[in-house]
Amino acid sequence: MQQTGQALVPPVPEQLERPVHGRMFDIPAGYRIEMHSHQWVQFTYAGAGSMQVLTEQYNFLLPPQCGMWIPAGLRHTVYSERALAFRSLYLSDAVLNGYRRECSVVQVTPLVRELIEKASGFGNDYPEQGPQARLLQVLVDEIRELPEAPFSLPLPSDPRLRRITDALQMSPEDNRSIEDWAQQVGASRRTLARLFQAQTQMPFQTWRQRLRLLAALPMLEQGGSVTAVANELGYDSVSAFIALFQRQYGETPGAFKSASTRRAGA
Repeated sequence: MQQTGQALVPPVPEQLERPVHGRMFDIPAGYRIEMHSHQWVQFTYAGAGSMQVLTEQYNFLLPPQCGMWIPAGLRHTVYSERALAFRSLYLSDAVLNGYRRECSVVQVTPLVRELIEKASGFGNDYPEQGPQARLLQVLVDEIRELPEAPFSLPLPSDPRLRRITDALQMSPEDNRSIEDWAQQVGASRRTLARLFQAQTQMPFQTWRQRLRLLAALPMLEQGGSVTAVANELGYDSVSAFIALFQRQYGETPGAFKSASTRRAGA
């Protein structure tokens, strides 16, 4: 889940021509958008393909049909192993009417998906009082109501923990215990366990399990078999991987893979 590849400069507008400003561009496979921020709320979405969004405090994975609410001023970088049709809406304070939300992955409904598709052809010189502006206000209202989806991974700030989490993001299959890591980073097991709970709100084992489940999503989307993905991510058994995946995401990895294949062929 670690980001690599050549960086692209994000095409962030200097000012919004309208209360809702749309941007569409393609991200080539293996490229990333360099770390940046902007002064407006951004709603990011890609109808097909998974993308990774990294902030200083979280690693987010956006599978197909999910979007992301990015608050103004939050530094972030975007990466995808596959080519993406990247779509973003920049939202001014005028259209939000004081609404605030923390950075989060959200489940995109069919209605919001269709509204985004419709709005993508408007351009940014649409009449401010016409039907296009009204449709965009409906879109913003619907985005505000989207439920949060479980595709985030909190990152600790302690340097010793970050050595561990950075290594595990590079190699999620690493099965070293917290005792092993304690020797590696020069801290006691008790200290690491306490810090993991305090800084990520979850125990080490739970954090690593969340990491592996997130890492499984793009692997399945790219056609990996359930067995191969389970083995590559270090699970003791395929059945354990299936059970944990279903508990976390509400569907089996096979069902997720099939749905991703249908979307890619649509």
